[in-house]
Amino acid sequence: MTVSFDRVSVACAAAILLAGTADAAAEGWFSGDWYLTVGASGFVAPNYEGAKYMLMGASPLVSFGRAGTQARFTSRNDNISIALFDAGAVRAGPVGKIVWGRDGDDADELKGLDPVRWGAEAGVFAEVYPTDWLRVRGEVRHGLRSHTGVVADLHVDAFEDVTPTVRVSGGPRVSVASARFLDAYYGVSPRESAASGLSAFKSESGMRALGFGGAVTWRTTDKITTSLFGEYARLMGSARDSSLVRERGSPNQLQIGISATYRFDFSM
Repeated sequence: MTVSFDRVSVACAAAILLAGTADAAAEGWFSGDWYLTVGASGFVAPNYEGAKYMLMGASPLVSFGRAGTQARFTSRNDNISIALFDAGAVRAGPVGKIVWGRDGDDADELKGLDPVRWGAEAGVFAEVYPTDWLRVRGEVRHGLRSHTGVVADLHVDAFEDVTPTVRVSGGPRVSVASARFLDAYYGVSPRESAASGLSAFKSESGMRALGFGGAVTWRTTDKITTSLFGEYARLMGSARDSSLVRERGSPNQLQIGISATYRFDFSM
């Protein structure tokens, strides 16, 4: 097949123009004011999902996005996320979560059950501000290495500034999950039943938990924010009906803790 020089020239010119346009668009998208918030939370929570005993733990807090004219609402429930789309009242982008492992060494109740490997969950998030005092945020994440299931969380938070530096917030939480996710944490195979003494149980997709959470947040300085938070969740569906929960755990899951974050502002 023969291609004329004119056609090659036009194609090259078009490619250069498109590349230049893409570079300009990318440069235009990245340019502007941004913020990076990093920190950690320390808490007392169930020893594992569905446990009745509590222990102390910690988790990282990271958020990245465009700086706006209004203060953002953030929650310790927000997993590591980047707001690639930020229109003020609507934000969306990728999200990730670190998943810690679980095995029989963590608690006697888990002996004989297959371990859950440490890994991560990756997916997308979206949040909407219907009013200037309410935020609705949803996350859908797929397991990487730790499990092969899907989990979706929906959090609604109403917030009110009781002083210029103190904010009170709270609202309902809903979590649903696929059978693969629930089976990793709540399923008991016949082999595991023989090894652990628990009744065999097969998980099904559906509701994972319903609950309520709240926090008191103090803007300690222009950059540092600290908070005291509490979360209660009632396990539902296969999580509640699992023999691990019925015979050795509890469907009532309570978490109380504190957190601190530092905000970096920069321009690109």
